[in-house]
Amino acid sequence: MENVQKELIAISASLLSLTKQVEKVAEAIEGEREKSTPAQKTKKVKKVAAPVKKKGAPKKVVAKKAKADLKAKTSTSGANQTMLDSVLSIIGRSRNGIAVADLKKKTAFEARQVSNALYKLTKKGMIETVARGVYIKKKK
Repeated sequence: MENVQKELIAISASLLSLTKQVEKVAEAIEGEREKSTPAQKTKKVKKVAAPVKKKGAPKKVVAKKAKADLKAKTSTSGANQTMLDSVLSIIGRSRNGIAVADLKKKTAFEARQVSNALYKLTKKGMIETVARGVYIKKKK
């Protein structure tokens, strides 16, 4: 036990001396940096104000255009359809069934919207699952 304590004291002393040496080297490096870069610290940089962007107007135009495009995509013969109607009509036009990814592309709906529409149509008994992620319209 005494040997272990003596070894620990010796290790502690050597660590202390190493710490002092590291601090001296760090101070020397810091002194070299200060000597080599005084010109860079005295430079003043002028700040230029960023241009002010108008908010609101362009977003509304884009939103209205997107809604108009969506209505044009999902409507047939000018009649307004619900989300379920548009998904059902696209599924009905496919012979071998349609995948969820294709439904998202054709309807321009978000993934959650397509998922909800498929769930509701399945519960109503209007469509059925052919394979995982592939749906077909039920025959009456």
